[in-house]
Amino acid sequence: MTAPSHPNSRRHDIDALRALAFALVIVYHVAMYYVADWHWHLKSPHAAEWLQAPMRALNLWRMDLVFLVSGLAFRLVRRGQTVAGIVRVRSWRLLLPLAFGMAVVVPYQPYAQGVANGLIAPGLGAFLLRYYGGGPWPAGAFDGWEAGVTWNHLWYLPYLWVYTVALALLLPWLESASGQRLRQAFAGLRGLALWAVPVLPLVLYSVLLWRHFPPTHDLIHDAWLHAVYFTLFLYGYWIGLDAGLWAELVRLRWRTLAGALLLLVLFTALRGPAVEQGGWLARTAVRVLADLYLWSMLLAILGWAHHRLNRPWPGLRWAQEAIYPWYVLHQTAIIVLVVALAQWQLGPVLEPLLLLAGTVLACWAVTAVVRRSRWLRPLFGLPPQGVRPARAMPAAVPGAPSSQGLQAP
Repeated sequence: MTAPSHPNSRRHDIDALRALAFALVIVYHVAMYYVADWHWHLKSPHAAEWLQAPMRALNLWRMDLVFLVSGLAFRLVRRGQTVAGIVRVRSWRLLLPLAFGMAVVVPYQPYAQGVANGLIAPGLGAFLLRYYGGGPWPAGAFDGWEAGVTWNHLWYLPYLWVYTVALALLLPWLESASGQRLRQAFAGLRGLALWAVPVLPLVLYSVLLWRHFPPTHDLIHDAWLHAVYFTLFLYGYWIGLDAGLWAELVRLRWRTLAGALLLLVLFTALRGPAVEQGGWLARTAVRVLADLYLWSMLLAILGWAHHRLNRPWPGLRWAQEAIYPWYVLHQTAIIVLVVALAQWQLGPVLEPLLLLAGTVLACWAVTAVVRRSRWLRPLFGLPPQGVRPARAMPAAVPGAPSSQGLQAP
């Protein structure tokens, strides 16, 4: 049996990893405005094809990392709480911001997209009256037009809520003798087995589900993504604070990083021919390469984070509370600034820099107000002022773990 971390340990690396994971989401969405030939709500006239390679390298694991870290959070939240208590608290922390975000934060996004597509007349007030009534909308007016309303980038919240409830319902078995043996077997993986065994379900999903269920983020028709994300959520729960497993991740950090880079090179070299000329077998084989790269990268990230980031960092406590509001706000801030900056025709260098800086500034300013308002805090997933989240350790998205406590998402 592997040993847990010392009960008084402080896991600054997990705090930092959570902050970095959601920071990557923000940078990724800024870049989505500029990457050529990739669908997004609005697209820049300065779209660049060279962005596809780094964006694809990031896209293959960025949300997988977020769900794995969310699984780590669930493990820590579980300590000292009943199953019903977990479901109640997490439902409040996830579903209230989702409802508020869909009603207040997100609507400008479909409005701007519909106007840009020439399918919605300018006039935000008239759009909102129609939007809150559920449409109907012209076909293709905006992403999610079929449903009348959309959650856009907030799709992570309902997905995380579903996985949280599912895992909570599985806890009686997971915490039984047989469930504990399975967790101990996972946490006891070492060397090549730690790389090869957990990736097998991901490979199986690619073979059986990937071709038939392309990503939709609509919750209902996303069987492949649900299988992948829930599995990684479960892996995070199993990893927890197991000292032996984290030590092994650190020991393997160079090998997993080198393996991830090698797999990325192979994937990049083979993907083009497979997509253009290969049949389903060749495309599935390349998808399996992506799974191997994904898992190798996650192992490398966890190992390097524990090795380098497990110490106090300036601003880390502030970041713990700011991440959730930033996640809710960032994409609408991006699109507001895109519309505002487009008229200035600032070019492919200055405009992206101003867009990123403006997004950061807008999120920081609004979050500063949210953190000081007892009415706004729960709408952005924050606990009441003066109430600390349930402690993950005695000393201490889009759930996530914290050495001081736990902040959703």
